[in-house]
Amino acid sequence: MRVLPYGHAALLVEPDDPAAVLALAAAARTEPGVVEVVPAARTFLVRAEPPLLAGLRARMTALAATVTARPAPVCEQVVLEVRYDGPDLADTAAELHLTADELVRRHCEPEYVVAFCGFAPGFAYLSGLDAGLHVARRPEPRTRVPAGSVAIAAEFTGVYPRASPGGWRLLGRTDAELWDLGRTPPALLVPGARVRFRPR
Repeated sequence: MRVLPYGHAALLVEPDDPAAVLALAAAARTEPGVVEVVPAARTFLVRAEPPLLAGLRARMTALAATVTARPAPVCEQVVLEVRYDGPDLADTAAELHLTADELVRRHCEPEYVVAFCGFAPGFAYLSGLDAGLHVARRPEPRTRVPAGSVAIAAEFTGVYPRASPGGWRLLGRTDAELWDLGRTPPALLVPGARVRFRPR
């Protein structure tokens, strides 16, 4: 595992096993002086009080030896109801040598985990997608993807929280409010949350 200084008040942690990012990030949150922990796909950032950074850096290796690859869930399972009528559903199914119904069934089967958030406020990268559904992004991104669009790209699935450009394959749409500044936290899907999709 590599632990690198990131400015004067943070560390960038690169675990040997990317599957351990969430668990190790959760453990880092409990360390004294830690202000914020931001997980990504294969790394996480730890922001802390500068006088405590050296000790925290030394503690990271010890923490890595104590965590399991899958952390305890941070909230109850979130179930998103989806109308599977997206513009890329049929073409993506054909590319994967599946029927549209089979693609929908296999997309709904796993329990996903929010690996990290990014791209836009409320956009969660969900890990756990069936390996048989891994597919490249569209060759040409759309200039506008509707809010609530449920999509897949590479090893992730996700939901666009608001209208924005995007290049993921659109399978359907949910009415769930992914980002609401009147809610605490504003994001419906936070790192570590468990997610299921249910067809409507």
